[in-house]
Amino acid sequence: MSVLIECHGLTKSYRKFEALRNLDIQIESGRIIGLLGPNGSGKTTFIKLACGLLSPTSGTITIGGHCVGVESKKLIAYLPDRDYLPDHMRARDLLDMFKSFYEDFNYSKAVDMITRLNIDLSMRFRQMSKGTREKVQLALVMSREAQIYLLDEPIAGVDPAARDYILKTIISNYNENAAVIISTHLIYDIEPVLDEVIMLQNGTLRLHKTVGQIKADTGMTVDQLFREVYRC
Repeated sequence: MSVLIECHGLTKSYRKFEALRNLDIQIESGRIIGLLGPNGSGKTTFIKLACGLLSPTSGTITIGGHCVGVESKKLIAYLPDRDYLPDHMRARDLLDMFKSFYEDFNYSKAVDMITRLNIDLSMRFRQMSKGTREKVQLALVMSREAQIYLLDEPIAGVDPAARDYILKTIISNYNENAAVIISTHLIYDIEPVLDEVIMLQNGTLRLHKTVGQIKADTGMTVDQLFREVYRC
């Protein structure tokens, strides 16, 4: 395994509000990691810092040994928590767009995934339901041969049957040299696929352990521990 993301004292402030504070963390290859925490805990801020969409206030973050920039962005496949694709384009046009934009895009894999989801390639993005749009976006992202997959709420708007397929898609479409980071509130659904858990609270690191360590140390599932830690 190799270190793919490394943070030292990573801090992001918006005037007086600290979205992230002094985060020290290492994320290694070959792992599926749950990035957990309540709203406002810093999950999306961390993901955007890794993608280069935000700049740190202080501290450092490196991606595959690179400072965030052109080289680091080549390593990351990012799925945001909201629609971002042109809504006038048909599904087949979106496939062509990704093929022309990303050198690591596996076109045949994307077609296969979208076809298995019974999505009409001639349908325009704006005509799709919220769940279908999320499936298309995830299929496109997971069809890249990236080293790091950053998925922000990838299963929030889909039905339980589709969640099972999406999780199987995530498991089967990354290699041992990659890492998958999934930010979600649907912990019960994703727990079976997780290797590690990172819990954030008020912008600070609350916990970073393997799922096995959590069960051994607490006797709880990840879902149970989450409810205990963040109990209102």
